[in-house]
Amino acid sequence: MIAFPAGVKVWIAGGVTDMRCGMNSLALKVQEGLGRDPHGGEVFCFRGRKGDLIKVLWHDGVGMSLYLKRLEAGKFIWPVSQNGSAVPVSAAQLGYLLEGLQKYPCL
Repeated sequence: MIAFPAGVKVWIAGGVTDMRCGMNSLALKVQEGLGRDPHGGEVFCFRGRKGDLIKVLWHDGVGMSLYLKRLEAGKFIWPVSQNGSAVPVSAAQLGYLLEGLQKYPCL
């Protein structure tokens, strides 16, 4: 698993995202759609339409990283936001999500 710094803010983008988007397009979605700074050190997660693919965007202070994970079986559990924007989660909850666990606390 990716080791994010302790206390890093993690945001789950509501809805589905076009998984053809690359680093620059996702950074633009973070800035314009979520109203956050993509270069601020926060972690942003996006889910594809089928639910078996997620992309994680993170700027570590040195450069931007884009991580992709696809499940061979099952789907990622995705929280539902009230207004279609981003949902904040903890780094531990992100770990559960990346492991593809079907049940985890507080999501």
